Amino acid sequence: MTVFETSASASQAVLPALWSDLGGELPQAVRLQRLVDLLRAQFGCGAVALLRLEDEHLRPVAVNGLVGDALGRRFAVAQHPRLAAILARREVTCFEHDSQLPDPYDGLLDTLVGEPLPVHDCMGVALHVEGRPWGALTFDALATGTFGPAARQRLAQCVPLAEAVVRVARLEQELRALRMAATAPGGLGGDDAAHAAAQRDPGELEIVGESPALQRLLHELGVVAASELPVLLLGETGVGKELFARMLHHHSPRRARPLVHVNCAALPESLAESELFGHVRGAFSGAVSDRPGRFEAAEGGTLFLDEVGELPLSVQAKLLRTLQNGEIQRLGADRPRRVHVRVVAATNRNLREQVASGAFRADLYHRLSVYPVPIPPLRERGNDVLLLAGRFLELNRARLGLRSLRLSPDAQGALRRYRWPGNVRELEHVISRAALKALSRGVDRNEIVTLEAGLLDLDALEAPAPAAQPAAAPAAGAPAALDGTLRDVVDACQRQAVTAALDRHQGNWAQAARALDVDPSNLHKLARRLGLKG
Repeated sequence: MTVFETSASASQAVLPALWSDLGGELPQAVRLQRLVDLLRAQFGCGAVALLRLEDEHLRPVAVNGLVGDALGRRFAVAQHPRLAAILARREVTCFEHDSQLPDPYDGLLDTLVGEPLPVHDCMGVALHVEGRPWGALTFDALATGTFGPAARQRLAQCVPLAEAVVRVARLEQELRALRMAATAPGGLGGDDAAHAAAQRDPGELEIVGESPALQRLLHELGVVAASELPVLLLGETGVGKELFARMLHHHSPRRARPLVHVNCAALPESLAESELFGHVRGAFSGAVSDRPGRFEAAEGGTLFLDEVGELPLSVQAKLLRTLQNGEIQRLGADRPRRVHVRVVAATNRNLREQVASGAFRADLYHRLSVYPVPIPPLRERGNDVLLLAGRFLELNRARLGLRSLRLSPDAQGALRRYRWPGNVRELEHVISRAALKALSRGVDRNEIVTLEAGLLDLDALEAPAPAAQPAAAPAAGAPAALDGTLRDVVDACQRQAVTAALDRHQGNWAQAARALDVDPSNLHKLARRLGLKG
């Protein structure tokens, strides 16, 4: 007898609409949300959540009755004894109103934002798919006595149907991934495609968000991942280009081979060639043995060139040869070596402008940008800002040992309105800083800590810089600033500009070079000539 037959009588009596959904074709998110919505209506409770087990965390995939940022949170099972108890049993687990175990949803109910849950009922049940733990369903009711023996029995009867819904949603997702892989250039086939489809879950890589802009990006990356084309990730600082590069590798046929990350902005010009292509013994002073480079380390896999626009021109020429011929030559070696590596590059700079200025090779640009992928900034991702905030709130709650960490409604509004020039990285820093500020002001770790809009300091971040005051005229008789030879004047101006840029960027040479719109390697040479560095 199938799971559908064994649960038919119970499900038809309890959730007829959900039963009929199984015969229709629905997007995964819609199907799972329908499950949660109908369960909440059937049980008449305050909140229902469907959570998927990923490693040692439970990730909400559909909720009803919880605040918007709940979908961005990750609940560590070891830190939430109620969730651990639910997962440990195959039967329905119920927590009475006088249970002393902390509730993971304290302050998360959308009718009681930032307030502790009053005396209430709570129950949950673990879900299994194909004999393996998949996740859990949880139910919270504000009225005691809501989850009596009859309600628990009805939930037990609904479990096979809920597991069937999850199974159907997963199968539909895998089928879509298989079709996508089969039609993509260089697509996978057979068992490899099925394995890749089973891995296609962005949540595993902590890509948080549900906005149309993000979903379009994930779909596009899923298609191009199966190919061997070079990919150029384009986006502002802080949008998460490295995360999307990891996703590309994870979903590619090369996923079993290494992913090697190279931060091109951190490579000194004198070492860049050796780092990428390796060297042989005696190639330069200090080369006491042969050393493979990053290309050889990534053999069979993917090489991620982050901030590729910072590569020195001399190295760009050798990179172009590798992309064209699949060959590298170690520094000091006589013969080239074959490599089989896919290159994914990323930049926050306008490479077209760098090509026009001569700072980046046009032929290399065209090789790298066979498939350019723009990553949308956070300000174009709508309510994803709240989901990401939920993720960072839960991380800081656990890190700081707090009972609960929430955003006030005003704080949520402030997050939505802010333009986020630093994108996801800036959001993470804002949440972490606000949590520390709240703690420094003496909040009780055992109470719900609510972050108000003022703690976020977003108004201060958006405040315009004070207008520059006109320079005062030199006093009569003062020595002229432009005295000396033309070379002396030019050197003095360059020294002043470089020093000011370094001061603005806390001594970061790569950022100073970007601000001055010069190649980092050229900036280092100039600084040495001006006596600013040894």
